[in-house]
Formats: sequence, structure tokens, C-alpha cells
Amino acid sequence: MRNVRRLIAPLVLLPLLAGCAVVVPIGAQVQGAVASVVRGGDPEPLVVADPGTGSGSIVSAETMPNLSLSVRMSGVDAAKVVYRSVQPGVGEREVSGTVFTPSGDAPDGGWPVIAFAHGTTGIEQACAPSRSASLLGASALVQGFTTAGFAVAITDYEGLGHEGNHAYLDNITAGYDVIDAVRALRTVFPDVGTEWAAFGGSQGGGAAWAANELAASYAPELDLVGAVALAPAANMVGLVDKAIVGTLTVDQGPLLQWVLESLARRDPALNLDDYRSGNAAQDWDDLTGCTPDKAGARDDAVKRLGERDFAPKSDAAAEALREALTAMAVPKGPASAPMLVAYGDADTFIDASWTDAALEQACALGDVITIDRQAGRGHGDVNGDAVNQWIGDRFAGAPAQNDCN
Repeated sequence: MRNVRRLIAPLVLLPLLAGCAVVVPIGAQVQGAVASVVRGGDPEPLVVADPGTGSGSIVSAETMPNLSLSVRMSGVDAAKVVYRSVQPGVGEREVSGTVFTPSGDAPDGGWPVIAFAHGTTGIEQACAPSRSASLLGASALVQGFTTAGFAVAITDYEGLGHEGNHAYLDNITAGYDVIDAVRALRTVFPDVGTEWAAFGGSQGGGAAWAANELAASYAPELDLVGAVALAPAANMVGLVDKAIVGTLTVDQGPLLQWVLESLARRDPALNLDDYRSGNAAQDWDDLTGCTPDKAGARDDAVKRLGERDFAPKSDAAAEALREALTAMAVPKGPASAPMLVAYGDADTFIDASWTDAALEQACALGDVITIDRQAGRGHGDVNGDAVNQWIGDRFAGAPAQNDCN
């Protein structure tokens, strides 16, 4: 029987993108000594007893002395890692991330796991949560979940924080990254159990959804109890037609620019000039930036974008982009575990109709989904009050409400 754990922390909104947020718990501070792996000073290598081989094996691990003080004082063991992910059809990749457990003795069966898939932070290596003392805000999530008795795995995604090219909004690649972050967590900290839940918003919502689909076949040694996807970027193919007719929202244009730049970095055959005109072409480098020192230039460039600056210049270019976005989309197959999907009908990043269609497809596959379509909510103000209870119920083994019926 599963150990019943209740997430008792109150909820706050954690912004991960301008206009984008996910709901995370904040736990009360626990007094006590700081775990040795997060002591102050310079990062030091950590010796991993058995770094392993293949998916989830460890390339490197080091201490996190610059982790935010509130997290260090709450009582955690922590490591920044580079781990391997072996994606079928792609091969072995190296991905960075951060992993955490509560200090002290683990319960019978080991610490249960929350795998957090972060929202959009950019497409440059410097824009990784692991490179930030606050984990780009996710340290609050770590503190809340570890205080509640969970281990936490946070992938940066491939190409963020470590060499490689980031596969922006490629849900499938990100899904593998999420799963192998859990394996990496268990490689570094052997007292972590096999039960886990995936949780993400926006870009991370799509990643958590994909991880749910992949888990049963890719990681049968792990027991996924459920996945939460807030405002998920499940299927973004609709961006193409909106770019053609000039109806992209002010939020979707910059998003599409990052998609195109990410695709071009991974596929040298893609000609960006097939998709950029006017100020988009002129300001391309400024639009690509994601670090704080480039934020002002990017904001100014966004304001100069024209309605059809990202319109494909031929039918062939449009079809190629549709095919690329379709390959990134979910669903691809049935889910491994129940899922909670919460999204707003006023989302200016991800049209609600796109999420509606993805959910209809997933329901047709037989998925068990709790659907929370929120009237008047946008991308960053989705109400996540139900998240903690829903996750806690899944670890407790309770059946999930199925709104596909």
C-alpha cells in the first residue's frame, strides 16, 4: 500500500515567463543544520557511488553552495547534475538539471518524487534554472515539496545549462528529459523510491504530458502515479496558419521566433529566411536573447514586429513547419497514468481551441483526464488550487476524476 502523503504547503504563483506562471507549494521553514551538499563556498564535485550507464546515468555531479538560503536552511540534500538521456531515433544526449531530497532518513520504499518541468525560460544555455541561485524561481517549489516529504528532479532540458541545442516546445524530447531526470535523481541519491509524479506548466505542461505518455514503455522500473499539465503547449501547429494570415497574438510572435531559431540550430537545412520578414528579420538576434542583459533589446524588438513578419514565404515552407510542429506535439499515444489539465480560455500564448483538440484526441485514446477549462483565465493566471490535492490523491492511490467520460 502506498504511503499517504498530503501536500500541506500553501500555494503561490511562480512566474517562469513573462505572462506565464505555474502553481507551486511553499513549505514552512524547517530549522536545523544545512546539509553538507549545499554548504557555502565554491561548487565541489560529488562522488556518485555508481554513476551507471545509459539513460539517467551521471556524467557529473556537484554541490550547490549558491542555492538560495531559504532552501538551504529548510533541510535538503541537493546536487547539480549532468545526466544522459537516450532518446530512441536520436541517440544518447547529455542534459543538465538539479536534484533534491529532504535531509534525514527516507521512509520505507524511499522518497516519492516530483519531477518538475519548467516553463519557457529561453533557448540559450545561459537560460537554465540550474544556473540561477533561485532556480529561476523554482527554489520555492523545491522548498515546498521537500518540506512535504518529496524528492524533486528538475531538468533544464537539453541545450539549456549544458552544451547542445535546445529543442524548444518539442514535447517528446522534453518528456525524455523529464523521465531521465528522475533516473538521475535516483542515481545520485539511492534512498529515492520508484513512485513519481510529473508536474509542469506552459512548455513544461507539454513536457509533463509527453512524459506521461512515454513512462510505461520507456521507464517501466518507475511507477508514475499521475501528471499535471497547466496551460500546456500540447500542440502548436496552429501557429502556422495564424502566421500566414497575420493573426498571431503579441505573445505568439516572439514564441514562434524561438521555435524557428531552435529548429534551425538543430536542422541546418532549415532556411530561416523562408519564415522571417520585415522587423523580425532585422531584429532576429535581439529577439533570440533570453538573459536579463538582453531583455530590454528583446522587448523593444517585440514591439516592432509586424503582423506577417513570420509568415512562411511558400506553401512548401508552411508545410515543413507544420510537419515539424506536429512531430513535437502530444498526444502521440495513450497515457501511462491519470492526468490533470488546467488551462484558460483567454490564453494569448496557446489558443484554448488547440488544447481542446489535444484533449479530445487524448480522451479518444482512453486516457483518464481531469479537465479544468477556466473561463476568463489567461496563460499566467490559471487557478491551480486543485493541484496539491490532486497530486496527493494520486500518491495515496485514490482514483482520479475522469472528465473524458
